[in-house]
Amino acid sequence: MDEAASSPLLPMVFQRSLMQHFWSLDEIRLDNAWLTIGSFDGVHIGHQKVLRELAAGAHQQGMPAVVLTFYPHPAIVLRGHDYPFYLSPPNEKAHLLGELGIDVVITHPFNKAIAATAAQDFMNKLHQHLHIQHLQIGYDFALGKNRDGNFETLSSMGATMGFSVRRTNPLNSDGQVVSSSRIRFLLGAGQVAEAATLLSRNFAIEGKVVLGDQRGASLGFPTANLDIWAEQAIPAAGVYVCRAHFGSQTWGAVTNIGVRPTFESSPVRPRVEAHLLDFADDIYGESIQLEFIQRLRGEQRFSDVAALILQIGQDSQQARKILAA
Repeated sequence: MDEAASSPLLPMVFQRSLMQHFWSLDEIRLDNAWLTIGSFDGVHIGHQKVLRELAAGAHQQGMPAVVLTFYPHPAIVLRGHDYPFYLSPPNEKAHLLGELGIDVVITHPFNKAIAATAAQDFMNKLHQHLHIQHLQIGYDFALGKNRDGNFETLSSMGATMGFSVRRTNPLNSDGQVVSSSRIRFLLGAGQVAEAATLLSRNFAIEGKVVLGDQRGASLGFPTANLDIWAEQAIPAAGVYVCRAHFGSQTWGAVTNIGVRPTFESSPVRPRVEAHLLDFADDIYGESIQLEFIQRLRGEQRFSDVAALILQIGQDSQQARKILAA
């Protein structure tokens, strides 16, 4: 994760520069902040609607646009999800927020003590650190113990403390509200193209290339075996057309996610292996970002290695056509 900015306090007169990322509310003091609060996992098109409204209003007034988000995700702390969950790791999320015009991202620790804090007490602390001028919230937002900090109570607090509150209407796609949980469901079904529509970009994961068993090379299709963050959500098992980015280079790729049933007889952790088309250099230790374009097929067991080789060749040809289009 990023290191916090070198100075623990920002100047009270804010000047826009590059997005700044802090890891606790205690590291920062601002004046007249325009603020939104939320998990913003994935920074999907529903989130983007809130964030663009916030940034446009703040910058029109010459004020900082600030996002307070949390890590771990509140759902993990409160409900104990034990499967790969995050659409966007904290650093990636902060980067995406910065691209939308957010000036300051605060990734605040979330724990049961925070969850048990009354909304009034939490807003008092926020106001002490940020001197909030405006609060922008999503349509279903609530904070604090028992979710008592809803739109009505926050508006009442704002009238007393001196900040305005505005609620952004929900964004619908195909008759359903856009949400992070819906995107996780789509990824779990392998529907990466549908997830891309809700994200406004292709879903991507990043990992370092580590030494595998080199079976792909022996088959004539060398693969980059990626070490992915254990908490990162990944698409369903299957074969995907991807773009692979590392350094300043981009290559087409065929990526397999799964347990490789042709070779494994006992349960193993799903692997992410990318065959970069027309590429054969040694890239061990490189960080690669895989951008998922389309699912080709589900993972399957082949009767023999020859059948597997034939299918990989067909997958590669189909991937080339999709990437060319």
